[in-house]
Amino acid sequence: MGVEHLQIFLESPNLEGGAVSVDLLKIARNVTQRQQPHNTNRKIRPIGNKLKLIVDAENCLDRLYGGYFSDWACGGQWNRMVQFLSLLTQAIEPGSIELAVVFNGTIESCRMKEWVAEQANKRQKVASVLRHVNAKATPPPKVWWTPPTCLRSSLRMALRHLGITVMCTMDDHHQEVIAYCREYGFHGLLADDAEYAAFDPPRYFSSEHLKLTYKGSLETKEYMVKELTKTLKLSQEQICIMAALLGNFLLPETSLQDLYKQIGLANVSPQNCKEKEDIAKIETNIKRLAEYIQTLPLPSSMDELVVAVFKNLEDKRASRFRQSVQYYLNGTASGFLKYCAPTVTPKEKKNERNELHVNKKSEDNTFLSTTGFASETTEQERETLQNYKLATANAVMSSDILDSAKDAVKSNIDNGLQSNICLLNGITNGSTSSMVPSVLSMGQVNLLVSSSSSSTSSNHTSPKKSAKNTITKKSNLVTPAVSADVLRTASLRHQKGLMAPQILHVLSTQEVRLPCLMEDELNGEIPPIHDIYQPLRQKVYAVLFNLHHLRYLHSKKKDSGEMPENTPQPDIVIKEWKYSRNNPYQKPEIVKAEPLPWAVPTLQRLWFGPAMDDKRRRMRALLSCLNSDAPLILNTAYVPQHMLIMACVLRYIMSQDKAIMKPQN
Repeated sequence: MGVEHLQIFLESPNLEGGAVSVDLLKIARNVTQRQQPHNTNRKIRPIGNKLKLIVDAENCLDRLYGGYFSDWACGGQWNRMVQFLSLLTQAIEPGSIELAVVFNGTIESCRMKEWVAEQANKRQKVASVLRHVNAKATPPPKVWWTPPTCLRSSLRMALRHLGITVMCTMDDHHQEVIAYCREYGFHGLLADDAEYAAFDPPRYFSSEHLKLTYKGSLETKEYMVKELTKTLKLSQEQICIMAALLGNFLLPETSLQDLYKQIGLANVSPQNCKEKEDIAKIETNIKRLAEYIQTLPLPSSMDELVVAVFKNLEDKRASRFRQSVQYYLNGTASGFLKYCAPTVTPKEKKNERNELHVNKKSEDNTFLSTTGFASETTEQERETLQNYKLATANAVMSSDILDSAKDAVKSNIDNGLQSNICLLNGITNGSTSSMVPSVLSMGQVNLLVSSSSSSTSSNHTSPKKSAKNTITKKSNLVTPAVSADVLRTASLRHQKGLMAPQILHVLSTQEVRLPCLMEDELNGEIPPIHDIYQPLRQKVYAVLFNLHHLRYLHSKKKDSGEMPENTPQPDIVIKEWKYSRNNPYQKPEIVKAEPLPWAVPTLQRLWFGPAMDDKRRRMRALLSCLNSDAPLILNTAYVPQHMLIMACVLRYIMSQDKAIMKPQN
């Protein structure tokens, strides 16, 4: 069992009217016609005259990528992705559709088991892909599609610069998506997740079946949740009870096996839950469970419900069952406000402003604006947006257009690079060269580094050696304090999709998850990708937590006699969830931050400092993390400016291990 079976039942052809094919452009036209003003002389445009849809990007990464391009297996085909998104934008703008695309930016510790299972499934697909490529030397089939390493980062940038609203969730992905949908009056939700079926959104469309056709229609399927409740003879509150009893991250199905036997539910393997025989079993199970739920009290009398299910209020599963039922009730139209964050009173706001003012003064006497990074300006954003639109004006991009776009952004790319020190989200797995033309014309030049990324040590040691950092008993581990301004800015940029989610994860929890990637685990010659980039990550951690500043203060205290001479220097450690044969996501690896070999300013100065010296230090910090802090790297006679990122990435890789990249014989 599992809550995903509710979605499978909703999609089943045996549920008549459960999934209906629709054209979103036709629906949008109907919405526009219904909301047109009766007075045609009015010049004011009516509010809300578009079909507003919120898209859960995690459910349709392959669709946003542009469908099936065989290049996904070797790093990603980014020009084609941008072409598809441009065509999608051109289709929805005249069709009066407004999209808001939401990415999962949460760390959700309570769903750790789900994430580990997802990574295990991904590893199986990667192994199948590599076996297929080695045996047949042809592109792998679509059934093994795996998102390229930097897909989420690339999508956030491309969608934002195409004028589509982009967001990242902070705390609970599903609850925040449905709350945003209801609070801002969206007409529907594009996703494929059983938890949304339990929430009963205004309208529920399939993201998996989303298709932009040559005839100009935007087709998908609409899931009729009302038909589900009608067929099962359950209210929406009872559907929430069903979702809880099917098993989820709060109350797993393994804890409910005795109940399943009592009801007479058949066991269905999660690996084969889409086989015809298993779908029939799932349908039978759902119907039997619905009959059982009809005999139970409603959630309004929670104690009676718990007693009816577990026969005892003291059952160890009772608390989790309550939480599970309430979780789904909080996503419904009548309950979503219960999950919203409490409002801040004017008095609390004033106290917060005073506290931030004190923090600012204590850290820096100079006024620093924290509304955005010092390297960003409105003029720059407008200019780079025009360059981007020029580069993507036609469906087919010629090399001439790309060259002209690259030349046009040379004047402001230097400023864009300054913000990259806070946007390091990993080096792409074999796709950097194909991404550079598209990304350099997108204003904020994200390093194209994905969660797989990491970094080098200052002494250019090999990854195998640097991975052996151990925490000795004499280490002086400190819990880093993060400036309120930095944390607030990181949160705002995280929510708007302007920053890699891992940055906020590290700043707020000192923890980061590194997913499985497209790599051969049996290859003994090349180290794992996460190990290759671990030195880079260690340097980024040191920059984020001001390790150089902490050690400077520590040395001053020792010199002044405030602490004993034998006190070790402060160290900062980060928990990295990284897969290995010896540690398959069972526990996090403890990684020490490694300072850069020069006096790095605080993160607040790097982000917000407007002076020319701050600009140079931002650039130097970026280059240092990539082992590229060399005088000639910024000399355009040696490295053309539009090739700077690629040159730094190649330099970093070559500095790690000779086996990774060898000169051609």
